[in-house]
Amino acid sequence: MIEIAPHQLPALARWFPAGVPGPSIVGEHALVTGHGQWWADHLRQRGAIAVTCAGHTVLRGSTEGLTPASLAPLAHHHVDAPARFLPLLNAAFDQVTPWERMVWTQQVRARPCRPPRGIHIRRLEPADTDGLVALGTDADWISGSWGGPLGLAASGHAWTAADQGGRLLAIACTFFRGRQYEDVAVFTVPDRRRHRLGLACVTALTADIRDRGHLPSWNCSVLNRSSRLLAWTAGFRLVREYVHYATGSAVSVASQRTAA
Repeated sequence: MIEIAPHQLPALARWFPAGVPGPSIVGEHALVTGHGQWWADHLRQRGAIAVTCAGHTVLRGSTEGLTPASLAPLAHHHVDAPARFLPLLNAAFDQVTPWERMVWTQQVRARPCRPPRGIHIRRLEPADTDGLVALGTDADWISGSWGGPLGLAASGHAWTAADQGGRLLAIACTFFRGRQYEDVAVFTVPDRRRHRLGLACVTALTADIRDRGHLPSWNCSVLNRSSRLLAWTAGFRLVREYVHYATGSAVSVASQRTAA
């Protein structure tokens, strides 16, 4: 597949429906914010199209004309794709692991959550960029869909729990912004988990999302019990389950020829 610019995109209504919670928000986020990459099998006559952002990929369209080698840009991604793409994915990568996921939407308004004394819940600001970096590599993913710490800090779509010294203890942000739904992500520093700081940030963020006229959504692994519990406590309820696929390294063209 070849990378294409947003202005070269075909009509996406069939493959990336707007206003639907779940993986398709990745495409909306890329269009709205400019963060993400678009791929197609042909520049003019496209049978398949993919959008990638922060290690997540939505792959749609036809498999006709695709080869395993053409999917190499999707290595080490979490790929949401119809079942018809599975033979190609299995041939393209040395490992393809199914990952069961859950989509939630906020159906009950979250109750106000009072933080512990000395903790302030506020919107993240550009001046917090260094504070995000200081969270370390374990927190790198939280800013991935905004291009990095500065992008997230300046996005206006994140809330933090900070102590009196200014240390960031928890972050809740819009990870993917769609035209109707905004998908929520949360990170709390290990030594302050179970202090309800993540919940306090999520409560502030979801109120902010609704003030923008959007609806909060949530996406997590079926096996992530702590994320499921936090979602439920914040008023989210299950909408549906689906499977996406974690891809490994791309199989070389030479290896594919040998296997054939």
